[in-house]
Amino acid sequence: MSAWFLYAFIGVFVVLSSTAIFFFALTRGTLIVRGAMGRSQDPAAHVYPLYSNMRLIKLIDFQPVIAAILLFQYDRLVSAITSGLHHTDLRGKKVLITSCAFGNVIPRVVTAAVKSGAKRVLIADIIKNELVHANSKMPEFAGKLEFLQENATAMKQPDESVDANVMFLLLHELPHELKGKALSEAMRVLTPGGKLYLAEFHRPDLWVLRALSWTYFKVFEPLGLALWDSHDPVKQLEALGGVTCERRTVFFGNFQVVTATKNPRP
Repeated sequence: MSAWFLYAFIGVFVVLSSTAIFFFALTRGTLIVRGAMGRSQDPAAHVYPLYSNMRLIKLIDFQPVIAAILLFQYDRLVSAITSGLHHTDLRGKKVLITSCAFGNVIPRVVTAAVKSGAKRVLIADIIKNELVHANSKMPEFAGKLEFLQENATAMKQPDESVDANVMFLLLHELPHELKGKALSEAMRVLTPGGKLYLAEFHRPDLWVLRALSWTYFKVFEPLGLALWDSHDPVKQLEALGGVTCERRTVFFGNFQVVTATKNPRP
C-alpha cells in the first residue's frame, strides 16, 4: 500500500468520524444529556441544537448538505408537495406550514401556495430562531406571510381554519407520544376537503438500504424508527377517522410523501 493511499484513507476516516461525532453530539447526544439533567419535560426538549441555535442553523442550512443528508431525494420530496399545491384551488384561502425545515422547502411551498391563489401562508414552529431564519429566505412575500411561535402538538389555530397543511420531516424527531398528537392537530385545523401534505422517512424495500437506515436511526435519531411500524403515519391518520390517505414512496421506499384529505361532512 503506497503512502499517499494510506494518508488519503486516514484523511477520509478522520473527516467521516469527525462529522459523525459532530452530528451525534447535536442530535441523540443532546437528548441523552437533557434526560440526565432532568430537562426532558420541556415542550422543546426534543428539539436538537441544530434547529435552535442560530449559528448552527446557518452553518448546516446549506442546500447541497441537506440534499446529501436525504440521499439527494430532497428535490423529489419537495416537488411532490408543491405539485399537489399547484393542482389545488387555493384562491382566497389559507395554507399552514407546520414546523420549519432546512433547505428551500419553505420558499418553494410558499411560492406554490401563492401561485395557486392563497391569500395567506402561516408558518408555525416552536423555535423562534427557526422562524427568524425562514423569514430571511422570503423577503419578496412580505404581507402574505404570518410567522407563529407554536407547538405542533398543541396548535392555537381554530378548528377548520386552513385549507392545506404541510409537514416536512417533523414526525421522526418527535417523541412517540407526541407523533399522534401532531397528526391530530394537523387534521383538526384543516377545513373539510383540505389536505395535509406530509414528507417523512419510510421503511426501505432493499435490505442493504434498510440496514443502513436502521443503523443511522439507532445512532443519531432513534425516535424515527417507529415510523416503520408502530407509528406509521398513514395508520395513525386513518385511526383518527374521517381521513383518506394516499402514500407515495421514493428511492426504494426510503422516503414517503403522504397526502391526507379530510373528508367532507356527509
